[in-house]
Amino acid sequence: MQEVTMYSTHTCPYCVQARRLLAEKGVVAKEIHVDEEPGKLREMIDITGRRTVPQIFIGATHVGGYDDLSALARAGKLDPLLAAA
Repeated sequence: MQEVTMYSTHTCPYCVQARRLLAEKGVVAKEIHVDEEPGKLREMIDITGRRTVPQIFIGATHVGGYDDLSALARAGKLDPLLAAA
């Protein structure tokens, strides 16, 4: 299973939903809390070009935010992406 990394905050409702969806798939994401480590927010923006959380990576693939993750799940594309070696 691919490693999942998620830039997040503790209070973001979309981060909570992303955690829940990933947990349903048996995945615990490695979280980088941008509200605890201010330099990580700049890192996230530099890497993704986006300022909102969550920003989710499956392996080296930038999935995007919760809406993007949810769309992958609805389209049946999330499981294969998680399983890719």
